[in-house]
Amino acid sequence: MNASPFDRRIAAVRHFNRFYTLKLGVLAEAFLNTPFSLTEARVLHSLAHRDGTTATWLGRELDLDAGYLSRILRDFERRGLILRSPSPQDGRQALISLTTDGRDAFAPLDRASHTAIGALLAPLTESEQDRLVAAMRTIAGLLGDAAEARPAFILRPHRPGDMGWVAARHGALYSEEYGLNHKMEAYVAEVVAKFLREFDPAREHCWIAEQDGTPIGSVFLVKESDSVAKLRLLIVEPKARGLGVGRRLVEECVRFARRAGYREITLWTHSILVSARRIYDSLGFQLVETESHDEFGPELVGETWRLRL
Repeated sequence: MNASPFDRRIAAVRHFNRFYTLKLGVLAEAFLNTPFSLTEARVLHSLAHRDGTTATWLGRELDLDAGYLSRILRDFERRGLILRSPSPQDGRQALISLTTDGRDAFAPLDRASHTAIGALLAPLTESEQDRLVAAMRTIAGLLGDAAEARPAFILRPHRPGDMGWVAARHGALYSEEYGLNHKMEAYVAEVVAKFLREFDPAREHCWIAEQDGTPIGSVFLVKESDSVAKLRLLIVEPKARGLGVGRRLVEECVRFARRAGYREITLWTHSILVSARRIYDSLGFQLVETESHDEFGPELVGETWRLRL
C-alpha cells in the first residue's frame, strides 16, 4: 500500500528527530561530560534563566512528570544547588532559585553546551550557519514557540559586499526620511572605506543585523584612541523597527568595548534621530556637546554623546 503524502511527512519528521537527537548526543547518560543527566541539565538551565519559579511552572515548561521532577529538585536541594522560599503570591507554593553553588555548577554546563554547538557549526560556512539557524527558528515558530512567532533576526560580522549596502542604505534612508543630500552617502562611504583599510579585529567590529538572509541594520565600533572607542553608523531598516534591533546593536558595541579594554565610548548623532537618541540615553550615554551645521543640506543639530565604561 502506497503511503499518503501526510504519512511521508510524518516519516520525514521522525527521521529528522532521530538524526537530530543523535547528532546532539543527548542520549548519553551524563550530559556533555558533566555530572548531570539531560533532564537535570534542562532543569538547571530553566532555573538559571528564571530567577525564582515554582515546581509547577518547571513541570509545565519542561513537560516533566511531577514525581520525577520532585526527585530531581530534592537531590538538587540536598547538594545545595537550589534554595526554596515561600511565594509571596501563594503561600502553598515555594519559589525555587539557584544558589551560588547552583550557578557555579551550571556555568561549566553552559560553557560545554556552547563549545559543543560551536563544534557542530564550525564546519559550515557563515551563510550555511545562518540558513541552519533560520530553519530552526522556522520550525520553532510553526510548531508554536511564541518566542519565534515574531520575525527573528541575527547579528553577524561584516562580509565582502556589506559596506556597499551600508553606504547605499544610509544614503537612501537619510534622503527619504530627512531630506539629506548626496554628501551623506559620500560621508558614510569614506567611513566604511577607512574601516576596511585600517580594520583592527581585536579592537574594532562591525555588526550586521540580518533577517531571513537580508541585512536590516548595522553598527560599527572603531578605535578612536587606546582608551576611547567610537560608535558609528547605526542604522535599522524601517521594516525592522520595533523588533529591538537598534538596541541590540548598541548593546553589542558596549559589550565589545568593555572586553577590548576601552574606558569610554563616544558617538556623533543628530537631534532628529529620536529613536537612536532614546536608545543611547537608556543605556547610560550622556549628551556632552551640540553644534549646528548644514554639511548634508538641511540645517541640523549635531550631538556628541559619551558613555563611561
